[in-house]
Amino acid sequence: MSFITNFPLFTIVLSLFSGVLCTMLGGKAARRYTICYECVLIALAACILTYTVRTGAAFTYVMGEFPAPWGNEIRAGVLESLLALAFLIVMLCSMLGGARFIDIDLDESKVNLYYTLINLMTAAIMAILWTNDIFTGYVFLEILTLTSCGILIVREIGRTTLAAIRYMIFNLLGSGLFLLGVVLLYDVTGNLLMVPMQETIRELASDPRSMTAMTMALGILTIGLSIKSGLFPFHFWMPDTYGYATPSSGSVLSALVSKCYIFLLIKIYYRVVGIGLFEQLPLRNILLVLGMCGIVFGSVSALRADHINRMIAFSSAAQIGYIYMGIGIGGRAGYTAALFHILAHSVTKSLLFLTTPRLAEVSGNSLLFRELQGSGLRDPSTGVFFGAAGLSMIGIPIFAGFSSKLLFAQAAVSCGSTKRLILVMLVLAVSSLLNALYFIRTLIRIFSESNERSRGTIKRHGILYGISMSTLIAMNLALGLFSWVFTGLIQTGLSMFG
Repeated sequence: MSFITNFPLFTIVLSLFSGVLCTMLGGKAARRYTICYECVLIALAACILTYTVRTGAAFTYVMGEFPAPWGNEIRAGVLESLLALAFLIVMLCSMLGGARFIDIDLDESKVNLYYTLINLMTAAIMAILWTNDIFTGYVFLEILTLTSCGILIVREIGRTTLAAIRYMIFNLLGSGLFLLGVVLLYDVTGNLLMVPMQETIRELASDPRSMTAMTMALGILTIGLSIKSGLFPFHFWMPDTYGYATPSSGSVLSALVSKCYIFLLIKIYYRVVGIGLFEQLPLRNILLVLGMCGIVFGSVSALRADHINRMIAFSSAAQIGYIYMGIGIGGRAGYTAALFHILAHSVTKSLLFLTTPRLAEVSGNSLLFRELQGSGLRDPSTGVFFGAAGLSMIGIPIFAGFSSKLLFAQAAVSCGSTKRLILVMLVLAVSSLLNALYFIRTLIRIFSESNERSRGTIKRHGILYGISMSTLIAMNLALGLFSWVFTGLIQTGLSMFG
C-alpha cells in the first residue's frame, strides 16, 4: 500500500508528541511550534483526502496483529479526511485569530501549557475522526473532555472556573453513559471493532431479546454523546462555557469539539449498527423531535440574551439541533445535510467567537449589547468579518448557512413522510425568522453611530488575524457557492461507510 496510508496515524502521534514537547518550550516558542505543526497536519490531511478521492476507496491501518479488544484500527475514507482537513484549518485559524487574547487572558507562565492542551486536543480530535474501534473512541473522548476543561480553566477567572466545573460534570456523565453503552454492545456482540460488531448485530437482528439489549445499549450511548454535544435539553452548560472562555477556546469548543461527538455518533449508527437497522428504531424519531426543540428553544434564548457571546452560545445550541434534526430526517439526504452543517457551522461559529472580543475591545471591554453601539464603525474590518458570519447564520444566499438550510429542506422533501416534511419546514421557517431577528438586531447595533465617544483604543490588527479571518470567510463562501462539491464528497464518504 502507499506510504500515504500511514498519514492518519502520523496526525495522532505527531500531535501527542507535540503536546509533550510544548511543556518544555516557552510560551512564544510553543505558539510558533504549534502553528508550524498544524500546517504540517493540514498538508497530511490534504494528501489523505486526495488519495481517497483518487482511489475511490477507504483504507484501514491495523495497529498490531491482534483482534479487538487487544488490537485497534484506523480507517480513512473521503468523509473522515474531509472533516479532518476542515477541522485542522479551523483549529489553525482559531489559534492565529485569538493569539493576542491568549497572551492577555492567560498568565505568561501558562501559555505553553495552553498549547500543550491544544496539541493533545488535536490528537483526540484526529483519533475520533479516524478510529474504527469503538473503545478507542471512548479513550480519546476522555482525553478530549479533559483537554476541553483545561483550556477553559486555564484562564483563571471565577466564571471560567465555574463553567469548567459544570462542563466537566456533564461531560463525565456523558462519558460514563457512553462507556456503559459500549460495555453493553460488547456484551451483545463480543467485539469492539466496528465492522465485526455490525456483522454480529446483523446476525442477531432476528432475535427480539438481543435486539432489545442492543436498542437499550444504543439509547444509553446516544444519551451520553447528546449530553456531551449539547443537544436539547442538555444545552444549558453552553452559555458560560463558550461565553467566558478565551476567544480561541470558545472557537475550538463550539466549532470542533461538539462536532466530534456527533460525528462519532453518526459513525456508530452507520458502521456499528448499520444505517438500515438504525432507521427502524424509535431512537431516530426521538432525535428528530429533540433536534427541532433545540432549534426553537436555542433561537428564542439567543433572541433574549443581552450579552453577545451568550447570544452566540445559545445560537450554537440551535445549530446542534439542526444536525440532530438531519439525523432524525434520515436517509442519504438527511445525513448529507447534517454533515454539511457540521462543516458550515464550524467555519461560521469560529468566526463569530474570534471577532466579538475585538468588538468589545473598542467598547470599553464590554460584551453587553448596549455597550457595543457603533463598535463595527470603530473597528471596520472586524465588523465586516462579524457581519459576514451573521449573514451566513441568517441564511443569506452565497453563504454556507443558506446552502445548509436548503439541504435540510431537500432532505425533508425526499424523506417520504408528509408529517415530517411539514414539521421540518415549519421549524426551518421559524428558526430562520428568529436568526434574522437577533443577528440583524446585532448588525444594526454595531454599525449604528454612537453618541458617546469611543470607549476603547483601536488597535491595528496583525496580519495573521486578517489571514485567519479571511480564510474562514473564504471557506464559508466556498461551502455556499460550491456546495455540490462538498455534498458530493460527503455522499461518497457515506457510501464508503456502508
